[in-house]
Amino acid sequence: MSDLPNCPQCDGEYTYEDGPLLVCPTCAHEWSPADEAAAAEEEATRDANGNVLENGDSVIVIKDLKFNGGVVKGGTKVKNIRIVDGDHDIDCKIDGIGAMSLKSEFVKKA
Repeated sequence: MSDLPNCPQCDGEYTYEDGPLLVCPTCAHEWSPADEAAAAEEEATRDANGNVLENGDSVIVIKDLKFNGGVVKGGTKVKNIRIVDGDHDIDCKIDGIGAMSLKSEFVKKA
C-alpha cells in the first residue's frame, strides 16, 4: 500500500508520483507535496510573537482585555487552550472567570 496522501481536491486514494508532483487519476489534479506542507504551516494559529499554538498549550494574556463581565488582566496564565476556527481562535477556561474565547494576537506562548 502506498504512503502517498489522498487527493486534496476529490479525496481520491489512487494518487501517484510524476516527477516532483503528485497526480490524481480520478480528477487529474496535480500538486506539489512541498506546497501542501507550506500551506499547512501558513494556516497555523500563531501568538503575538509568531510562535505556533497547538491544542493543550499554556498561554499568557499580554494586555488587559475588557469584556461584558469584567476584565482579564494582562499577565494572566491560561492553561490547556483549544484552537478553533473563527475570529476568536482560542477557546479556554480562565480561573475566576470561566469559559472564554480569545484572539491569538493578544496572547503569548508560556
